Amino acid sequence: MILLDGKQTAADIRKELAARVRENREKAGRAPGLAVILVGEDPGSQIYVRNKERACAEVGIESTSFRLDAETTQEELQGRIKELNSDPGVDGVLLQLPLPSGLDSGPCLDLIAPDKDVDGFHPCNVGKLTLGMPGLRSCTPAGVMELLRRYEIELGGKKAVVVGRSNIVGKPLSLLLLQKNATVTVCHSRTRDLQSEVRGADVVVAALGRPGFVRGEIKPGAVVVDVGINRTESGLVGDCDFESVREVAGAMTPVPGGVGPMTIAQLLVNTVDSFEMRTGTK
Repeated sequence: MILLDGKQTAADIRKELAARVRENREKAGRAPGLAVILVGEDPGSQIYVRNKERACAEVGIESTSFRLDAETTQEELQGRIKELNSDPGVDGVLLQLPLPSGLDSGPCLDLIAPDKDVDGFHPCNVGKLTLGMPGLRSCTPAGVMELLRRYEIELGGKKAVVVGRSNIVGKPLSLLLLQKNATVTVCHSRTRDLQSEVRGADVVVAALGRPGFVRGEIKPGAVVVDVGINRTESGLVGDCDFESVREVAGAMTPVPGGVGPMTIAQLLVNTVDSFEMRTGTK
């Protein structure tokens, strides 16, 4: 069984990005700029933002975090986004989710300039993905695809089952798999005989937020991508039962150390891509 090591792959990507930033910083006269907006004191969000800041520093991206208190109004938050949209030194704007109660993330995400939408959530970028046009891609799905590419996992003609239909992971990842000529089935809570769908898949993506949902009853040699991050009494676990799946799978991602590091790596890729496009150094 091949362990798809997202931690090492992400480290390789950061090294490659650092070289790109060094090369193009002189041409552009500045470093890439990422602005992160964090509202409130959510502990998980605080950790994610710190991890992003460290990753940016390693690559050479100038990361600025705007920490707003939980009493911030919708108008104030949207005003901050507008300011960052018009800042020529900012190549990426990221709104850390979830937002505190009383704030609506929808209008805020729609307000972020599409060419600075490094999370890939803006309707313009989602539309480009749907049409197969170049654009900024949602970080977790794009990170999964890059991990599979670097491990030379062939997707053409394979049956891929994506368990989960979220706008952040399931839907965009299914489109990216289609673009690589996989035959894709998207499953969800209303899917009849979901386990049968999983058992027949060459590639299984678990992204539904249920610990240990996918077990060893899979196709021998299947590639299993575990997107789940569930906090339990025994620590972080994925949506797959690692021990039973590893006995049957041909390749799979661990949790932690699989998809998570690739998500942050793709955020950096999106930021550098935006920087190069905006400065004409690409």
